[in-house]
Amino acid sequence: MAETAADVLIETLEDWGVDVVFGLPGDGINAIMEALRTRRDRVRFVQVRHEEAAAFMACAYAKFTGRLGVCLATSGPGGIHLLNGLYDAKLDGQPVLAITGMTYHDLVDTYTQQDVQLDRVFVDVAKYNARVMGPTHVENVTDLACRTALTYHGVSHITLPVDVQEMPVTRKRRSKRNVAGHTSDVRARSARLPAEDDLRRAAAILNDGGKIAILAGQGALHASEALEQIAETLGAPIVKALLGKAAIPDDSPYTTGTVGLLGTRPSQEALEECDTLLMVGTSFPYIEYYPRPGQARGVQIELDPMRVGLRYPVEVGLVGDSRRTLEALLPLLAHKADRGFLHEAQEGMRTWNALMLERATRRDRPMKPQVIAHELGQRLAPDAIVACDSGTITTWWARHIPARRGQMHSVSGNLATMANALPYAIAAQVAYPDRQVVAFAGDGGLLMAEFATCVKYRLPVKIFVVKNDTLGQIKWEQMVFLGNPEYGCDLHPIDFAAFARACGGTGFTIDDPAQCGAIVEQALAAPGPVIVEAVVDPFEPPLPAKITLDQATKFATSLIRGEPNREKIALTVLGDRVRELV
Repeated sequence: MAETAADVLIETLEDWGVDVVFGLPGDGINAIMEALRTRRDRVRFVQVRHEEAAAFMACAYAKFTGRLGVCLATSGPGGIHLLNGLYDAKLDGQPVLAITGMTYHDLVDTYTQQDVQLDRVFVDVAKYNARVMGPTHVENVTDLACRTALTYHGVSHITLPVDVQEMPVTRKRRSKRNVAGHTSDVRARSARLPAEDDLRRAAAILNDGGKIAILAGQGALHASEALEQIAETLGAPIVKALLGKAAIPDDSPYTTGTVGLLGTRPSQEALEECDTLLMVGTSFPYIEYYPRPGQARGVQIELDPMRVGLRYPVEVGLVGDSRRTLEALLPLLAHKADRGFLHEAQEGMRTWNALMLERATRRDRPMKPQVIAHELGQRLAPDAIVACDSGTITTWWARHIPARRGQMHSVSGNLATMANALPYAIAAQVAYPDRQVVAFAGDGGLLMAEFATCVKYRLPVKIFVVKNDTLGQIKWEQMVFLGNPEYGCDLHPIDFAAFARACGGTGFTIDDPAQCGAIVEQALAAPGPVIVEAVVDPFEPPLPAKITLDQATKFATSLIRGEPNREKIALTVLGDRVRELV
């Protein structure tokens, strides 16, 4: 039997090291599914319940492994469903290849069934985007798509008409210039080091600084040792963007934890008070948390030269790999005798950690959401992988689940989409079958159907659902940012533990803080996939590290204007503040 275009597609992916594809079958990709079936011993197909989850999984696979993530969807609606997960990959700079089907090549643009020109739809999300024109076009396009995604850290998209997929690849179909075998699967790499004079200029700025802060992001995840050496040399605290949470373990004496609305007070103060800022592998988007322009001199280490000076007016941009650039910079730096700025940050962290511990060990009921995060964080394996969802859940993860050396943590960073945690965790478990993998989600963001995927493939993912029957982040934003009473945020209750059992997994419920640690331990030790629902206080606010006068005023205004739960919320907030003061 002659080799088809779909066969060439999958074989080319194999050449690029692809051994897993996340997707959902459909009649627009039947030939691709057949090519996967006949190669199932070499390329694993993981069937999802919704294509959005497949794209999330491809993004997470890339985040956790550094390899190309691949997702597959059928024509029309199937391909459209991929978009949210692909934007997650685009905005967080992850190498992902999306493969979609199309209608018959000679019925395109004739209003036939599922006649969606997906190459047009994907124009904004993809760095490389191609419609396959024939069977001898596939290898050329696929090589370029894989190379582009890996080299430029973004999304590539290939769409194939359904009839082209099953066409045989023959010599007579090849154009005279399309010489067989003229492309290659070699991934080119560069030294990724900045120029020597830029390194010297950067060192001069850092050596001249008095109060130096380091802001580390996703690009610094592989540079932990070099980051700590730089911090020690400069006497500089390391502030972390959310995507850089695992760049430095949270028990390191050099870090003040994360920054932003859900960050720590010492991190915010370090950026408010520094006179020099070293940015390492980050485009942290919340510009209001950076030093004021003109307050601090800036140096930025960034792989993408387009992002230099994007958030802060730096004087020197060092274009290169974070670890290698830090190692090249280190010999040029003078050891600072004055450790005052670092010691001030460390003292601030001792106070902050004591406050976080007090909040996380309360035994009153209803249980506080900080309790489940704390109890889980204390029991994670040294090499655990943690995937967090977006919402108030992100606050509890950022502040109460510490990143330890050897662990991996991730979240939907710049897109900040809901529903990513469980697909992220599934991809992590597929990539690392022997490691402990945890999804930390809110009840508004759990992509529940994918728990059946865990059961189907016997993936021992542990899902912790913080259940407060409300869209908490939206509620507090309505109140604190706009001064409006909450509206449209209440959720209908779901028994997540019963749902887990109905799918063939294991379910636990926690509502007593005194029992929380023991149940978490039991859940982590249980075989197979598990859902733990933690029923928590819906009126516990994710308080900013430093509350501004404007936020306090708008919060009070929302209560005055008729917030339906104003008495309970006011009492909860008052109780929290009293505890902090005493």
